[in-house]
Amino acid sequence: MAKPAALAGIAAANQGNFWGFHDLLYENFKTLSKAQFITFAKKLNLDLNKFKRDMKSPASEQLLKKDIAEAQRAEVTGTPTIFINGRRVQQRSPQQIQKMINEELK
Repeated sequence: MAKPAALAGIAAANQGNFWGFHDLLYENFKTLSKAQFITFAKKLNLDLNKFKRDMKSPASEQLLKKDIAEAQRAEVTGTPTIFINGRRVQQRSPQQIQKMINEELK
């Protein structure tokens, strides 16, 4: 469901509610379906006709392709992938993250 979820996220973003939609996706990630995306859109009071159109639009497909290409160039292979000032975090412990932040602040 990654691609349909990404397109639904783009459609929600077009109405200014990406983060609300994002949160619903992650709260329900084990049971995602295209029908559920509509339920989420209703819950967020999105314009359903626009949401459905945007999920299927060539512009949304193009944006997703661009995002995928950027992720490939950055060697992102999964989520979450964390970067600090352009440097990929290899060890995701709080201590390592703080160490990298401190290095960047110097």
